[in-house]
Amino acid sequence: MIDCAKILEIADRELAGTDMFTVSCKCSPANEVELLIDSDTAVTIEACADLSRAIEEHFNRDEEDFSLTVASAGIGSELCTLRQYLKIVGSPVEVLLKNGTKILARLDAADEKGITVSYKERQAVEGRKRKVEVDVVRTYPFEEIKYTKEYLDFK
Repeated sequence: MIDCAKILEIADRELAGTDMFTVSCKCSPANEVELLIDSDTAVTIEACADLSRAIEEHFNRDEEDFSLTVASAGIGSELCTLRQYLKIVGSPVEVLLKNGTKILARLDAADEKGITVSYKERQAVEGRKRKVEVDVVRTYPFEEIKYTKEYLDFK
């Protein structure tokens, strides 16, 4: 079976010096490998094809048969790496917490511990009969987050 760690090592070496980076690698028992990459700017089809060819050069097809797919982490896909979070700071995100709470917010900051988001929330305020919309800024550690996606509003 193909080793994802070896594929990631080769891909990282090939992408060094570019604005592209690896996001994830999944290997199935049938040797179907899916490598996702991202970029600080854009990932072209040519870049995916070039990386695929560079990785395949390191393996002997006679010894091990495998299928390799190199693709860009698409818009709306879950964020997996800190670099992906840093790339979209200031953008709207959808965060699903492990407790089931879904939050639509602006990503204000991200570090190796978690993320900081801001959003408007209706809260009861003392002295007011109705709930008032207030600005909320919260920090969530990655341990509490099930997934985060860049939020696209088509309205």
